[in-house]
Amino acid sequence: MEALACMVDKARELGVLEGLKLPNDGPVLTHMLYEDDALILGKWNDRNINVTNGLLRIFYLCSGLQINIHKSVLFGLGVRDSEVSSMASLFGCKVGNLPFVYLGIKVGATMNRVCYWEPVLDTIRNRLSSWKSKLLSMGGRLTLLKSVLASLPVYYFSIFKGPVKVVDEIEKMMRRFLWCGCKEGRGMHWVALEVVTKPKKEGGLGVTRLSVINTAL
Repeated sequence: MEALACMVDKARELGVLEGLKLPNDGPVLTHMLYEDDALILGKWNDRNINVTNGLLRIFYLCSGLQINIHKSVLFGLGVRDSEVSSMASLFGCKVGNLPFVYLGIKVGATMNRVCYWEPVLDTIRNRLSSWKSKLLSMGGRLTLLKSVLASLPVYYFSIFKGPVKVVDEIEKMMRRFLWCGCKEGRGMHWVALEVVTKPKKEGGLGVTRLSVINTAL
């Protein structure tokens, strides 16, 4: 991957690959690599597509690592669908549509809509379903709540501002788990949330409000 990155950088330095100039005197972005995920970015034109195709071919000849072009996807932002389809057919890859998932995050989605937060909510529901919650003590449930449940949405919260409805739903599931030992159903909540979220030295349980975590991140 380091060799591929160097090849892309060299192509940009020679002026044969035109990257994306970020605003406010930012750098020119041509690629993003993380483990086995690779994004090559640039202005939409025939030359950039052909140069990218050539780079991947040269990378294969030098390293023996062949790109599975059938699993690769071509995205065109602000480009007609017919043009993207035509270019993808020449390239031999699939046409991509927004939003798409990259490193667990929906790229191109309007994240103020609740529907795009369903993966986060499903992750918490599934985690709760896997625990024998009613067999745990109050201390055990509190430990799991603070160490696991509160951390599950942190990745999304570090990138997006969570809708109020989503934050409320997650906190509701956390309260049910703490007091009832389940993700659904009713039970007596013996202490108000405002007290539970206070620091221990002030008589609370030290559970941090998710809205505060979201704002801080």
